[in-house]
Amino acid sequence: MQQDTPVPRTPAPGTPTAGPSAARPSTRAARRAGISAFIGTTIEWFDFYIYGSAAALVLGKVYFADASPAVGTLAAFATFWIGFLARPLGGLVFGHFGDRRGRKKALVVTLTMMGGATFCVGLLPGYAQIGAAAPILLVLLRLIQGIAMGGEWGGAVLIATEFAPPGRKLLYGAFAQQGSPVGNLLATLAFLGIVQLPDAAFESWGWRVPFLASAVLVAVGLFIRLRLAETPEMAAVLERKRTSRLPVKDVLSSYPLLVLLGVFAGTAGVAITYVKTTFALSWATADLGFDKSTFLTVISLALVVQVLVQPFGAVLAARWPLRKAVLWMLLPEFVLLPLMFVLVGTGNFWLAVLGMALATFPHAMYYAALAGILARVYPVEVRYTGMSLSYQACTALFAGTAPIVSQYLLTATGSIWSVVALGLGYVVITVAGVLPLLARTGQTAPALSPEPATTVA
Repeated sequence: MQQDTPVPRTPAPGTPTAGPSAARPSTRAARRAGISAFIGTTIEWFDFYIYGSAAALVLGKVYFADASPAVGTLAAFATFWIGFLARPLGGLVFGHFGDRRGRKKALVVTLTMMGGATFCVGLLPGYAQIGAAAPILLVLLRLIQGIAMGGEWGGAVLIATEFAPPGRKLLYGAFAQQGSPVGNLLATLAFLGIVQLPDAAFESWGWRVPFLASAVLVAVGLFIRLRLAETPEMAAVLERKRTSRLPVKDVLSSYPLLVLLGVFAGTAGVAITYVKTTFALSWATADLGFDKSTFLTVISLALVVQVLVQPFGAVLAARWPLRKAVLWMLLPEFVLLPLMFVLVGTGNFWLAVLGMALATFPHAMYYAALAGILARVYPVEVRYTGMSLSYQACTALFAGTAPIVSQYLLTATGSIWSVVALGLGYVVITVAGVLPLLARTGQTAPALSPEPATTVA
């Protein structure tokens, strides 16, 4: 039976403790791992994002039919948030599994769970067919989606960064991050095609098609992941039997402040996108006169911009001191986010596209660097758990609540400027978290340690 050795307490946060075999992954293996992380996260995010589009457009009518349109939308956004509430649980469960048994095994399970839950949403009858059981089952399936996504992100980032050559972890972390805008774009395009149907067809069966079609993507993702090797750093830990007995205990006892700062550091990178897409889609179609197809096109064009510009955030972070790069990426949001709402508020298609595209630059570029920043914080034995705790708690507190809080503020105040203030508040929280996090973990990625870490009883 494997004997567990306590996680070392002496190395600085972020210092990998794997042995020499982890030090020199081949460039080909690193590239393959990065591409695998990108494809896998794209599929997972597609499944997660189609729920957001459906919540904004149709789930309120199908599963909360007795409520008014405004209350139904709020209820649908609440089920959307439930997926985020479940993500910290997924981070804990799969962080523990991934730190004890390996990254690859955890990622195969998360993809299977996500695909199964998404497919079942596509089959789930509405309130008119099975009454109150419909929203209850919808919540349960959303919980499963959230648990799967909570375990997915950390493992995908580590597949990319732990195969990366020394000094290039920030760049390789961007492979996993790129799956988010691409998955979002594919989800938006899927609904853009489906909303061309007559309203009756869209609301009865059309919206289900992207959920059911995701099964094909999941099969492709599983084929790729099953062929992937374990990361060199984690393989060395498993070989030397140095896994943590209880990773969450070691993280919370040794690095509690870093976990908290990581929660704040992720806020702008994960929350603003839901203000710009999920909430803005509901606002533009319900209050500004945009039809569904038109504003989905606006979001799609903005996501194309995000796909193109996001990787430059990782490049900037790799070439500049991280503190300087982070500030240059985040501070323009104080101008561009208010400008976006002004331009969307004109009701003009091209001005809306311009506003959405410009506001995409800051948080998208920062999001590309975020994975590498969080992946460097913890030693390899507890890295999956530690970074998942920070990131998934952040998504539960800030990203998942963004659409429902935005809708509530708009309903309560009657002014979109309350939503603008919320978005800018996310930026303030991020700066307040990431700067001290960088100060405590260094400005450059730590080198791989050639010596085994000292065990502390």
